Amino acid sequence: MGTLPHAFSLFALILLLTSGTGADQITKTQAIFNGSTGIGAIVDTSSRIGKEEIVAMEVAKEDFYGFGNLTFLLINDSQKDTIHAALEAKDLIDTRQVQAIIGPQTWEEVSLVAEIARETQVPILSFADTAPEWAPERWPSLLQASPDKRAQMKAIAAIVQSWNWHQVIVIYEDTDSSARGVIPHLHDALREVNSEVSQFVAFSPFNSSDSMSKELENIKSKQYCRVFVVHLSFKLAVRLFEMANKMEMMKRDYVWITTDPFTSLVHSINASVISSMKGILGVRSYFPKMGPHFVNFNQRFRTRFRRKYPREERNEPGIYAVQAYDAMRTIALGLNKTGSKRGGKELLENILDADFLGLSGKVKFKNQNVAAAEIFEIVNVIGTGYNELGYWSNGLGFSENIHENSSYNSASMIDLEQVHWPGGPRYTPRGWTALTSAKLFRIGVASLSGYEEYVKVESDDRLGTNFSGFANEVFKATTASMPFFPQYEFQYFNGSYNELLEQLHLKNFDAVVGDVEIVASRHQYAEFTYPYTETGLVLIVPVRSSSKAWSFIKPFTATMWVLISVITVYNGFVVWWIERKHCDELQGSIPNQIGIMIWLSFNTLFSLNGPKLHSNLSRMSGVVWLFVALIIIQTYTANLSSMLTVQRLEPTIPSVEELLNSNAMVGTGTYMERYLAEVLKFKNQNMQHFQSAESYVKGFEDKKISAAFLGTPSAKIFLAKYCNSFIQIGPTYKIGGFGFAFPRGSPLLASMNEALLNLSENGALQELEKTWITPQKCPKMPSDSSSLGPSGFRELFFITACTTTIAFVIYVCRTNLLRHKNIWGIISAVLKRWVSPRRHFTSRRVANVEISLPEIHLKPTKLSTE
Repeated sequence: MGTLPHAFSLFALILLLTSGTGADQITKTQAIFNGSTGIGAIVDTSSRIGKEEIVAMEVAKEDFYGFGNLTFLLINDSQKDTIHAALEAKDLIDTRQVQAIIGPQTWEEVSLVAEIARETQVPILSFADTAPEWAPERWPSLLQASPDKRAQMKAIAAIVQSWNWHQVIVIYEDTDSSARGVIPHLHDALREVNSEVSQFVAFSPFNSSDSMSKELENIKSKQYCRVFVVHLSFKLAVRLFEMANKMEMMKRDYVWITTDPFTSLVHSINASVISSMKGILGVRSYFPKMGPHFVNFNQRFRTRFRRKYPREERNEPGIYAVQAYDAMRTIALGLNKTGSKRGGKELLENILDADFLGLSGKVKFKNQNVAAAEIFEIVNVIGTGYNELGYWSNGLGFSENIHENSSYNSASMIDLEQVHWPGGPRYTPRGWTALTSAKLFRIGVASLSGYEEYVKVESDDRLGTNFSGFANEVFKATTASMPFFPQYEFQYFNGSYNELLEQLHLKNFDAVVGDVEIVASRHQYAEFTYPYTETGLVLIVPVRSSSKAWSFIKPFTATMWVLISVITVYNGFVVWWIERKHCDELQGSIPNQIGIMIWLSFNTLFSLNGPKLHSNLSRMSGVVWLFVALIIIQTYTANLSSMLTVQRLEPTIPSVEELLNSNAMVGTGTYMERYLAEVLKFKNQNMQHFQSAESYVKGFEDKKISAAFLGTPSAKIFLAKYCNSFIQIGPTYKIGGFGFAFPRGSPLLASMNEALLNLSENGALQELEKTWITPQKCPKMPSDSSSLGPSGFRELFFITACTTTIAFVIYVCRTNLLRHKNIWGIISAVLKRWVSPRRHFTSRRVANVEISLPEIHLKPTKLSTE
């Protein structure tokens, strides 16, 4: 060890912790175990964490003295040198023959110490934040005595989500354990709440003040994001905040969120230091600060800490103190089961069996780890102190307390107490600000847009370049309605939109404005706002005049024609049936009667033939049907006249399916080529790209294409220009829409979307569209909907059918009555069934009555009483 550099030297300090004099100690020890038991601890005696752990273990030594004479071997790890820590651990195991080792704090040191203890299986109780999943299998004697705190990253993500911050900058310590164990979990947690990490910034404990200042200045001048998540050790975090305060990065619009390594020690910061950290929001491990056990520990800890470290202003215990106390208790309980002289594997098994409620919470090992932390406390630095705002629980969210009878939980932290942010308590930071550099925001505009209604670029030598059009005006109106948007300038770009979006990805532009179609293939370069136009893809084809050869059948639908025919034949049949005995013309052979019946059916459509009808029933049926027929004929005449008067256009290609089968060429834009090939199954060789409305028309005139696919916004303008030549057919395929493009992860995107929604809801977007987009004036493609169906004539058909049916029923019944002279036999049967108690009386009365009907005379007949 003498050959090692002095700056990294470690020294061993052996402390015999007793609760009384040496003589008393020996007496007590001999009375219980007749020997002493050594416990080693590797701590940084110069840090606040180490100081709290030392005092807590001294208090624990007093409480658990009855379990044995615990010799406490303290290794000072103030230089954080992993090699020296490993050497001292080897000395503790081989020379000092300790039964267990507590600490250290970092995974780099823990892994080396665990490797040394691998053969002897001396229990190692680690206080590192995280441990790999494979660690228990490699080092069976390594126990994770501090809860896994990776769930705190979900708490930080929930804070970010509460205020809709969509981008954060992560500042972390440049160690393997931070990068491997914590940062990936933070990244995933932020992605789950639709937030992104715009930049990772790594700081080392050996960074000079100049290097830290340059890094912060770089962030300040080149990043819009002002939400910082700080995962640094305590000393390095204090240096960072002091530097940020000097650089005016602890003021309005800045957000600083700290993780457990710093926040769990915020109670120990001196007033002169914490005053530079106003507005910091932190997440720290929770432990219950109540109950007689904690009250007793708290009083003794404060007294001993104040006496041992008089220069420390604050003496309250934190999470590291109670974890060290619980670790000592765990070992003491294990030694009590095995005996002070027995350690190794037996002691390890007893420690793993520990199950008690400690000061830090439940202590029970599973897979060599205590239960992961699920509850975290949210604190806010105010003035020279801090305020406890509430708690976050995994799966439950935020709450003001964590009592079992607490019934209120919220997914948003806004429902907790007011946060005092940097710059003032009542102001909620946006999470981004303008760059400190004077560089304007560069808005790329494609000068090759095919539709001047959306984008128009005019160059003038004297006035410069003028940008106008619906897209540009919507962008101006949207940014003007936002609380803040960077100063910007439009810059035209000679190229396609795909090339322009690539330039956005290469950071040559800060945003893209124009008739930019939103498609999935472009998301590799940019993110888009909500569409500010209609979305969809439609098929446009040329039109031709429709044929009038069969126009006379189009006023009615096929169903209507069938129904008219059925009702007509039915009415004719009933009239024929009623009149056939009164007219010799309606009689004859069967074929002759069928022909006369059909002729009579359609003849009633145009005349009633009143003098020729002999029965009032047939006249009744004919009058109603003639009335209905008159209405149908007039409706038919009016609809046919309308169809023949208006010029009807029909598409040259009736459907997308027929276009596919014809193998014809279609015009497209470059952005829709993938959709047409993969979804609609068009062949790539059958597609030809066009840019403007004029180029599409030229393609049609030159017979290069038979149809064209256009986005709905472009199709609206195209059809307005060429009303009499083209028509839209088929369905609207739901893709695209025009939107504004921003770099991936841009903090402006969420604010732009909100402003666009407000612009649409207050009617301003519609007014701009009326000003810049010509309304569509083309007639729509005619369809079968112009033909009339039976729905409008349902009641008339019902009336005539009912009238005819009633006439037919009356005629049949009357004929049957005349045919059967013994009608009273039927009446007698009815009376017998329903008036049986008085049947004799009724029979006698009926027998003496003579019933008279018109033209019908029946003789009295004595009815049978059987």
